[in-house]
Amino acid sequence: MSDDKSAFSEKQYLGREWIPITIRLVLAIFCFVIYFFTGDRERNSDLLLVVGFGILIISIIMGFLLHFRTTVRNKSVVLNGLWTTRLVKIDLNSIVKVEKGSYSRYLFNNPVYNLHKKGTIRFFTSGNDAVHLTDRDGLEYIIGSQHVNELVRAIKEEMKK
Repeated sequence: MSDDKSAFSEKQYLGREWIPITIRLVLAIFCFVIYFFTGDRERNSDLLLVVGFGILIISIIMGFLLHFRTTVRNKSVVLNGLWTTRLVKIDLNSIVKVEKGSYSRYLFNNPVYNLHKKGTIRFFTSGNDAVHLTDRDGLEYIIGSQHVNELVRAIKEEMKK
């Protein structure tokens, strides 16, 4: 989980959340079933087969598509996103409160990177747990993680240094 220079490092991938995977697989199966039942009667039934395989291929590709990387090092939390996103560096010297909590009260959450909304900045790919960081100005950072306990521990250790 951690390398030589950082106290914590985690990669989060876009296509590895169970609910969207299930939705995509149900759509692909629906395409295959409809293709099977239309058979030779419809001229355009081959399109359903192409769409079904397209959904499966996109799902496989999304499983390897990195959404963002979270790293704790040098008294800061560094969040590095996809190609065109900017690097976000949170200075731990300005953080006054670190706590573990849930990301959202909703069952379905979209992946977000650097979403500014109502005094919070959100970073999330999948799961239910998150780290809530509050700075001196009252701005709250919500960082979703698959390893929340380790992330909280690493942040608290870096703040003590």
